[in-house]
Amino acid sequence: MLIDDTLLARLQKLGMIEIPSEKKEQIKAQLSEILEFVQNLESLSTTSLPSPTTTLKTPLREDEVIYNGIGRDILENAPLKEDGFFIVPKIIE
Repeated sequence: MLIDDTLLARLQKLGMIEIPSEKKEQIKAQLSEILEFVQNLESLSTTSLPSPTTTLKTPLREDEVIYNGIGRDILENAPLKEDGFFIVPKIIE
């Protein structure tokens, strides 16, 4: 796949990045190489490979709540608190 200036500009916008003009040709070449590599991977036949799934079972355990009291200890040192929560100044209008 050919990476042209239009596609590179779109990728810059989507990625919210700015590529210096002196690096654009290098980046286009590198992106083309990456896409070529991915196309090679897509063309590989994997039908003869064994399935990646396993028949092993993962043992499950019950969730166990352990109260260690650290939240209470932290709140004790807070200058402002209410009903187990920190009270902080509003920062977004």
